[in-house]
Amino acid sequence: MRRKPSSPLPQRNGLDAARLKLPSDGAWPSLRAHLVERLPRVAPERIEEMLREDRIWGVTGPLGVDAPFVPDSYIWFHRDLPVEVPVPFEVGVVHRDDDIVVADKPHFLATIPRGQHIMQTALVKLRDSLGLPDLSPAHRLDRVTAGLVLFVVRRELRGKYQTMFRDRVVRKEYEAIAPVDPELELPRVVRSRIVKERGIITAFEVDGEPNAETHVSLVEQRDGLGRYRLRPLTGRTHQLRLHMSGLGVPIVNDDFYPVLRERPLDDFSSPLQLLARTLSFVDPVSGVERSFTSRLELAAWS
Repeated sequence: MRRKPSSPLPQRNGLDAARLKLPSDGAWPSLRAHLVERLPRVAPERIEEMLREDRIWGVTGPLGVDAPFVPDSYIWFHRDLPVEVPVPFEVGVVHRDDDIVVADKPHFLATIPRGQHIMQTALVKLRDSLGLPDLSPAHRLDRVTAGLVLFVVRRELRGKYQTMFRDRVVRKEYEAIAPVDPELELPRVVRSRIVKERGIITAFEVDGEPNAETHVSLVEQRDGLGRYRLRPLTGRTHQLRLHMSGLGVPIVNDDFYPVLRERPLDDFSSPLQLLARTLSFVDPVSGVERSFTSRLELAAWS
């Protein structure tokens, strides 16, 4: 398999340049004409401006406004960034060495660039603050969930750490604050089949073979609220939130379950009371047992 060429453009603001592979055939008279058709959300004038400003590159350098369409070639450019609402919380670093960084991601901060969240993401902030341009996540947390995220420092090690999460050999423990139901028997194991459809913001449970499993226990309670320990054996989208809601004790400040509520992106007043508390695993590089604990606390309890 032919190796894809590396980007001739350096990172900008902790972000890699976007890469496009041009089709193997087509009748476009120029690169500009192809990009106008291929990138309909970008105004044609903006594409021409980027070409005139040498912001679109091929493997040998910048491509001008008269650059021809070259089948099977690659181009790179930095996308225009959206206007983002600053997230007023810092990313903490729990551990750092030559191989990994374990970060404490705050509520409301996405793990990686996606959609409306680009600069305001844990990955971009850590690349910039730690000076680690090749940093990449081994897994992800929802934007509204706080706690531990494992990042890999070197590209050649990325697969080893990502495989741990894929193969479910990482022991994860979460903490959640939710109402207490005196009639709910705990601890218990919750199993269900969870489905998440593209384009629909929430997931849902359906009949069928279970694909999600969570161990739920109540650690302590006071004033009608409980501090729960959640140990997921699988990693389905919104699994913990769905399982707690299904038990009749939805997590405090959950805007998705059991009822979907809209929240403005600049409203940081009521964070979801869910925290990725611990990560434990045998390091795939050193073979050493590793265990990390979040330094964050859930406001509804502390």
